[in-house]
Amino acid sequence: MFRGKKYKEAAKSIDKTKLYDAAEAFDLVIQNAKANFDETVELHVKLGVDSRHADQQVRGAVVLPHGTGKTKRILAFVKDGRQQEALEAGADYAGAEDMVQKIINENFFDYDVVVATPDMMGVVGRLGKVLGPKGLMPSPKSGTVTNDIVKAIEEVKAGKIEYRLDKTNIIHCPIGKVSFGRDKLLENYTTLLNAIIRAKPAAAKGQYIKSCVTASTMGPGIKINTAKQL
Repeated sequence: MFRGKKYKEAAKSIDKTKLYDAAEAFDLVIQNAKANFDETVELHVKLGVDSRHADQQVRGAVVLPHGTGKTKRILAFVKDGRQQEALEAGADYAGAEDMVQKIINENFFDYDVVVATPDMMGVVGRLGKVLGPKGLMPSPKSGTVTNDIVKAIEEVKAGKIEYRLDKTNIIHCPIGKVSFGRDKLLENYTTLLNAIIRAKPAAAKGQYIKSCVTASTMGPGIKINTAKQL
C-alpha cells in the first residue's frame, strides 16, 4: 500500500512494538494528524471471540460523552400520528410506507441512522436486504427499535454510536475528532471500551481484548495498553 510522505514521517515517531498508555497514545494521534482537515479519530478493538457463533456476538450502543464530532442524520419510521413528534425531537426525516417506497424507488439513503417503533418493524423488515448491508437496520439491542422514539432520537443526536464485530472479530468505531484534544478523546475511549468489556459474552473464553489500536483518518495506528480497563 502506498503511503505518503506525511504518513511515513508520522510513523517514525511510533514504536510498533510498544503498548502505549491511552493518554500518551492520543497525544501522539493529535501530534501526527497532518491533514488539512479535522481528522476523525478511530478505535479498532480485536476481540478473542468467534463472530460465527451466535453466542459470541458482541454488539451494542453507547452514548459518547463528547459525541463523535459529526451530527448524524436520522430517519424515523413511525405511524402518521407520531411523525411530527419524531421531527420535533430532531429526526431529519419521518415516515412510514411512503419512506419504504422512497428508499426502494429513489435509492434514498440521505441519513446515517434509522430508528423505528416496534409496530413499524413489519414495514421496515421489507427493507432488510437494502438497509442490512449498509448497517442501517434498526434493532432493539442497539436501542433503535423502541416506543420511546423521542429518547432514541435525542441519544443519537447527543453522540450515541453503535458497535459491532466484523467478520474478523474486530470492532471499528469513531471516537471523535483530532480537534477534541486528548482529554475528550480519552473520555470517549474509556466510555466505549468499558461498554465493550461489559458486553463480553458468557461463551467467550481466554483473553477477551486481543488488541486495541487508535489512529486518525490519515495517521498510523498506535497500540493502546488496555490493562487499566480490564
